[in-house]
Amino acid sequence: MIIEKVITNLENMDPNEINKRHMEKVYLESAHLVKRIQRVKTDHGKELGIRLKEPRDLLAGDVLYMDEKNMIVIDVLSDDLLIISPRSIKEMGTIAHQLGNRHLPAQFEEDDMLVQYDYLVEELLQELGIPFKREDRKVKQAFRHIGHSHG
Repeated sequence: MIIEKVITNLENMDPNEINKRHMEKVYLESAHLVKRIQRVKTDHGKELGIRLKEPRDLLAGDVLYMDEKNMIVIDVLSDDLLIISPRSIKEMGTIAHQLGNRHLPAQFEEDDMLVQYDYLVEELLQELGIPFKREDRKVKQAFRHIGHSHG
């Protein structure tokens, strides 16, 4: 089966519509959410080809296939993350500037900044005294590098 478009996302569906269907999942690493063309396998062993026509990233909860009885949904494997919890705007500015200089992509959940684990960043956070923890956590979308050069 070739998937060319995402039907919807679980967040946009009525829970009753979800519950009446058998759900198969495709587990992806967060880095693979940006791939528009890939071959995947569901947790039930069904092989799929994904070839998205529209230029968009996949998200956790995206529905790739749905009929009256079944659905196939994207789920994301946990990432090794640093969860940074600055106590002030100064700490946020300091760490955001430092991570920006490294072109390190970040995501935000409430007052926390999430970055993929890097021992140098961990050492920097310890040196600056900025609160953080290391945690395996699922993210909804890929960490996206933004192209930039210092020309």
